[in-house]
Amino acid sequence: LRMDNSIDIEYNRVTEFLFNQFPSYQQVGKIAYKEGLDSMILFDKRLNCPHKRFKTIHVAGTNGKGSVSHMLASVLMELGLKVGLYTSPHLIDFRERIKINGSMISKEGVVEFVDEHKEFMISNKSSFFEITTAIAFNYFAKESVDIAVIETGLGGRLDSTNIISPILSIITNISLDHCEHLGYSVRDIAHEKAGIIKKGTPVVIGEYTSVSKEVFSMIADKLESKVLFAQDCIFSDLSLSDYTLDLKGECQLYNLRTVLTALSELSLNYSFIQKVEDRWSDINIRKGLSMVISNTGLRGRWEKISSNPDIICDTGHNFAGLSLVFSQLKRENYDRLFCVIGLTAEKDIDKILGILPRMAYYLFTKAQTNRACDPCYIENKAKNLGLDGEVCDNVERAIERFYEIYKKGDLLFIGGSTFVVADALKFFEKK
Repeated sequence: LRMDNSIDIEYNRVTEFLFNQFPSYQQVGKIAYKEGLDSMILFDKRLNCPHKRFKTIHVAGTNGKGSVSHMLASVLMELGLKVGLYTSPHLIDFRERIKINGSMISKEGVVEFVDEHKEFMISNKSSFFEITTAIAFNYFAKESVDIAVIETGLGGRLDSTNIISPILSIITNISLDHCEHLGYSVRDIAHEKAGIIKKGTPVVIGEYTSVSKEVFSMIADKLESKVLFAQDCIFSDLSLSDYTLDLKGECQLYNLRTVLTALSELSLNYSFIQKVEDRWSDINIRKGLSMVISNTGLRGRWEKISSNPDIICDTGHNFAGLSLVFSQLKRENYDRLFCVIGLTAEKDIDKILGILPRMAYYLFTKAQTNRACDPCYIENKAKNLGLDGEVCDNVERAIERFYEIYKKGDLLFIGGSTFVVADALKFFEKK
């Protein structure tokens, strides 16, 4: 299409246009949220409904949906399929959102699509997520994928991805997050997530409460859809030692159980794609689960990004997710624990600060996003709880500060938000 350095310039031009003209939820939060499917449906029709030209698995949930999506994609790849994967947000490169068999969409592909449909996107007042969804669906159809794993952006019922008719739906779990859009109770949020359940299509529920189970059961029954609760299934007694996973973190037990339940359901009717039949084996499934990172490029899930000093990052970003992260962190071996912590302003900061490890030194900071909470505000609240630490202007400075005071045997954890992890990964890529 163009010389290499030229396509880099063009790609940067196009992505800057997208981020500036159509600010993402990742950047600016709730003002980027667009309710309803009409605009997405119109865009899809303009593209001749590409989502109808490949099979899909739809994944929603408050926590774990990214890991589940990548785990499923990795296994399906090992079964010999050409697998599309659409997830969000990205950590470093916009193209991380759209992959086929672990390879990102080309820069040329992004440039061509945006340039071709730029005027329509402006006149249609498309949202950033609608545009990325359209790029993904169009790309998967153009490249003739066998199947695509599609992760919702936010919620389910009104999410731009919810125009698809999947062969299987998955809802990982429900907890209070993005309440301003989805509701302020588990029941309300469960109703929104359950919006991805389609008539006659099986749905796997990863984790449930009594309230969410009631909602899911009621909606599945109304739609005549088979519902499988992973925590009640044959995999309910699993331990992480039963499988070799390259995704680390104790939270992966819940995700593993969800994925295996989903695969078990798919195996009942894998005629959905003929070439799978002679490759559907425990060996290939285990291989896929052991190679999620290498197959799909997933990052930031209890990822050790440095040794000597030991540095771990994790993208957990709400109370439920961070509870698991900090619980595991307390059981790590170290002489001293340091934490680079940044939060987004819309989170329940008091509740999250209440679960931070007490015996740690904190480097409170802010990521490069308009949604970041003022670290001075976080520090003041933390000190009232007896937490010790200081403020650093940005993630890079926080990591540099750790290196200044580091001694052998120390451990650094980086997290609190996806954006903090993204900034940290960018820092280490430059080193």
